[in-house]
Formats: sequence, C-alpha cells, structure tokens
Amino acid sequence: MKQALLDRLVADRAAKRPAALVTDLADGSQAIVREGDVEGELALDEAALADVRLALRRDDSDILEAAGRRYFIQVHNPPPRLFLVGAVHIAQALAPMAALTGYGVSVIDPRRSFATDARFPGLALSHDWPDEAMAALGLDSRTAVVTLTHDPKLDDPALASALRSPAFYIGALGSKRTHAGRLARLAKDGFSPADLARIHGPVGLAIGALSPAEIAVSILAQITAVRRAA
Repeated sequence: MKQALLDRLVADRAAKRPAALVTDLADGSQAIVREGDVEGELALDEAALADVRLALRRDDSDILEAAGRRYFIQVHNPPPRLFLVGAVHIAQALAPMAALTGYGVSVIDPRRSFATDARFPGLALSHDWPDEAMAALGLDSRTAVVTLTHDPKLDDPALASALRSPAFYIGALGSKRTHAGRLARLAKDGFSPADLARIHGPVGLAIGALSPAEIAVSILAQITAVRRAA
C-alpha cells in the first residue's frame, strides 16, 4: 500500500469514518471507497462502486468479481453505536443485548438515581440533558437513538437532535396516542413530515411483546432490520 493511501485510511479510522479499502488482486492497485467519494489509483465503474458501498453498509469484507476482474474489499468500519435515552427497565434489558451484537451503548439520563453503575454495569453513562449529551458524543450514520422515558422534556430534545443528524435509526417508546402528540410537538418545531417519518414509533417490531425484556428484543430486532435493510 502506498504511504499516502495508508495515511488516509489511518485518518478515516481515527475519525471513525466508514471506509473500504479495495485491492485489485491482479495488479495490486488500490482505492479507498467511502459513501461519498473515492480516493486512490484504482478505477471502479459505478456498478462495482455500488457493490463496494453495499459491502460497506453490511460490514462485509469480501471478494468482488466485476468486469472480468477480482477485487478484495476490506471494510474498515467503526462499531455501530446505540444511544438509549432513559435509564429505565427496558434499557436495562436492551443495553446488554445490543452490546452482545457489537454496539457501543451509551445510556443518557440526567436522573442520577436511574443512571447508575449498579443498574448498568460496564456501560457508558451520561447525566447530561439528552441534546447536550448527543452534541458531545456526536451522531453519525452508524448511530441508533432510542428514547424510552415517556417524558417530553427528555425525549423531545433527543429526538430533535437525532432528526438533525444522519443517525440510521430513531425510535421512540410510547403508545400511538403518545406518539401522535410527540409528532405534533416536533412539527411545531419545524420538522417536516419526511423528517418525522424517520421516527419508529411506537418503537419495536410488532411481536406482541409485553415484558421489558421482550420489548427490548422487539427494539433490537427493528434496529437490525433497518440497519441491514431487511
């Protein structure tokens, strides 16, 4: 690998930017492919670029055969992240499940009696207000946000921050009536119908979940379906 390309790949990894290193297995020429651009000496046609970007979204290093040539796609993605707003019982079940599937989980709740190390061992906790916490943590295309408090003072700022970001998944706990009220408030804040359609509410797949653990399963299943474009 040429030094300039290696430096760019190291910079992408340090900045937690998703990138794929593509190598022509015949002549060794290489390129870094991101969602928005390509850098390097290897020329790829639009069909091949689409396949590389699909592998990038799927976290799937693989061999690509295109136009009679073979390429190795090496995906360099930061781990996906899940921000849980509300240190409630559902969060206690969902956080370890998400961690097991590879997510870096952050639990956000200014109520210090809820967000404790005893209730969420080994997880990142933030006692800032949700919008402040998300500004500090940063929201990107590999971030999912789920609000769980039922409290508009906490959930609404979190949802507004998520809607202004490229977060790949936004979910909000609550009944259909609660969700309708939430959408009305966010619409008054200037969010369009297309913006609001990004919110999965009531959150989770409709599997008849009742207990906190079952609801957590339904939420993680929906996040997975969205991430994998199922």
